[in-house]
Amino acid sequence: MRRLAVAIAVFLVTTASVAAESRFQQSLRRLTATERLVQICDYAAMQRVHKDHREYRPDRAVADAMTQTHIEKNTITAQGAAFRSHGKWYAISYSCTATPDNMQVRSFKYKIGGEIPQSKWAGYGLWE
Repeated sequence: MRRLAVAIAVFLVTTASVAAESRFQQSLRRLTATERLVQICDYAAMQRVHKDHREYRPDRAVADAMTQTHIEKNTITAQGAAFRSHGKWYAISYSCTATPDNMQVRSFKYKIGGEIPQSKWAGYGLWE
């Protein structure tokens, strides 16, 4: 009985993850190619930061928070990006290359900067 309960729980979690991923993919398809690139790379930033640095739990990322991004074909360079974790914003710079349809990330390199003072949030268009 216990094995059945565990198997059902694993199935439900897997199904929920697949459904959420499917909704994310569907949402991406509604965007322009450039918007898709920015969104998929911001999402990759949040995932990578959380995976590599467990002290952060990113829930938002903004590629052009402090400086404009540079986009060339399927690559975005975001030198002045930011991510939010635990109600605070942090600087991050990244380079992200996606597949030709901008639906998946091929490569992602990043560097986390310091905490962005709350007094600068409004000027950068960041929020709580």
